[in-house]
Amino acid sequence: LGHARAGLAGSGGAALTVTWCTLCSYHVATSQAALLLSLLWMPALLPVASRLLSLPRALTAMASGSPPAQPSPAADSGYVPGSVSAAFVTCPNEKVAKEIARAVVEKRLAACVNLIPQITSIYEWKGKIEEDSEVLMMIKTPSSLVPALTDFVRSVHPYEVAEVISLPVEQGNSPYLRWVHQVTEAASDPSTVPP
Repeated sequence: LGHARAGLAGSGGAALTVTWCTLCSYHVATSQAALLLSLLWMPALLPVASRLLSLPRALTAMASGSPPAQPSPAADSGYVPGSVSAAFVTCPNEKVAKEIARAVVEKRLAACVNLIPQITSIYEWKGKIEEDSEVLMMIKTPSSLVPALTDFVRSVHPYEVAEVISLPVEQGNSPYLRWVHQVTEAASDPSTVPP
């Protein structure tokens, strides 16, 4: 820049020197602003970039017909994704829900049951649309115990067809998920399950 200024100054190019310096400083400022913006946006773009990087693996798995790879458990958590389930059961009222919840926990078929009162269920039953107020039970249990849990709920539930559905828990608080397993361990040995 110093050489250009010296060469132009002798030919009455003071105006050109000012213009050239203004342009240079504009480009430097623009470059700095672009760099600053890219640094600010980079953290926001990282999740998108990581998903885009995993896309070829997912597409390859789909093309080969093999199921997509499941995420491996974190080395420090020890939790196997899907080894705990959240099961859902609807009951006609709080009294029935509490009785079933207490029995499920006493039998170690679940570590914890949450009762969610006053849900409205709209469903088709025997050709008619029904609407009922119910209590929803959310039951945390090892996935291996879901069949036994289902059998027990069916045996004590007042409905002709009791709702028992479960969803695997992929992630969560590792100490809590380990606790669910610890509390229900006795249920895997039938000789230790209370009557």
